[in-house]
Amino acid sequence: ADIISTVEFNHTGELLATGDKGGRVVIFQREQESKQQPQRRGEYNVYSTFQSHEPEFDYLKSLEIEEKINKIRWLPQHNAAYFLLSTNDKTVKLWKVSERDKRPEGYNLKDEDGRLRDPSMITTLRVPVLRPMDLMVEATPRRVFANAHTYHINSISVNSDYETYMSADDLRINLWNFEITNQSFNIVDIKPANMEELTEVITAAEFHPHHCNAFVYSSSKGTIRLCDMRASALCDRHAKFFEEPEDPSNRSFFSEIISSISDVKFSHSGRYILTRDYLTVKVWDLNMENRPMETYQVHDYLRSKLCSLYENDCIFDKFECVWNGSDSVIMTGSYNNFFRMFDRNTKRDVTLEASRENSKPRAVLKPRKVCVGGKRRKDEISVDSLDFSKKILHTAWHPSENIIAVAATNNLYIFQDKVN
Repeated sequence: ADIISTVEFNHTGELLATGDKGGRVVIFQREQESKQQPQRRGEYNVYSTFQSHEPEFDYLKSLEIEEKINKIRWLPQHNAAYFLLSTNDKTVKLWKVSERDKRPEGYNLKDEDGRLRDPSMITTLRVPVLRPMDLMVEATPRRVFANAHTYHINSISVNSDYETYMSADDLRINLWNFEITNQSFNIVDIKPANMEELTEVITAAEFHPHHCNAFVYSSSKGTIRLCDMRASALCDRHAKFFEEPEDPSNRSFFSEIISSISDVKFSHSGRYILTRDYLTVKVWDLNMENRPMETYQVHDYLRSKLCSLYENDCIFDKFECVWNGSDSVIMTGSYNNFFRMFDRNTKRDVTLEASRENSKPRAVLKPRKVCVGGKRRKDEISVDSLDFSKKILHTAWHPSENIIAVAATNNLYIFQDKVN
């Protein structure tokens, strides 16, 4: 139940939300800088914890619905309260997280314990007053968007108009208005008339950060489709189709499985798309459909291990990928609690490890190297001794600073760029 299933910074980076397999959402708040302890700036402490989803049972299909949180998305803050969307396999909920540090006292019709008083005993009229109290953070569900997905929801994305959002499952994408919970509009449907003809499923979807009419979705065939909602109400016909032709020399039994895209993200500028498949991350230019601009090998040393990864089901792991605030660096996870960073300008890359040993405050992460075959140096780790049960699937990057959050099974690591 403690295994973290999603990580997301809000738009300012002051809050960080995680969801887990037990249906809980934990929100961390960044410490404010103090003159006494200037080094504490950047530390994130628990701000609020609440149960977002409960396990359910679909009686019509005799299916258990897990409470696991698949995705969390923040809405921009417009007042003192925070709003976020969380979803499990079937139901999306809109939560309001607000603070209370005052309580009303001096009611006329109730006594101090909250019991109703006898109206005949009330002889004076009192004006209730607000008294200070200990800070309380409350999470309340404001909307529940249910019963719209036959298959498991894999993505939610808030539109740049902040009035609508979309939720995507294996075969369909629905568009919702935040004010309307009992109906959604189906904008993509790839379900064939005969399910035996099914050849691909939707794996991830995201709205363009600036244009409210555009969105992308990726598929298990390694393709990305850009859709324009101005063209037609049902976006089954894409505006652009991104696919890299396969190199025949790399063709193998596992080619189709490892080409499936597990995550797709627009850059902050809206010009590029970042995608992650099993072995690589790719950067696509919206104006070039036939091949990616950049391809980075995440763990190419696993190419010879695909057979055993298939047998232990690791080949189906869905890794996420993220941009930094300026779109110059990308990050994604790997096995053995390693995560990879690629600098697009210098073309340098680094492998770092998230572990208890190197996560002491102010500790500096040392780059790790994996060696294949032959002799290995003292600081290298052999590909045969990698732990495939330790994996970093979920990562997040602060929107403007070099602070990253990395989820390694049931541990959350937050790393900050070293300040000289």
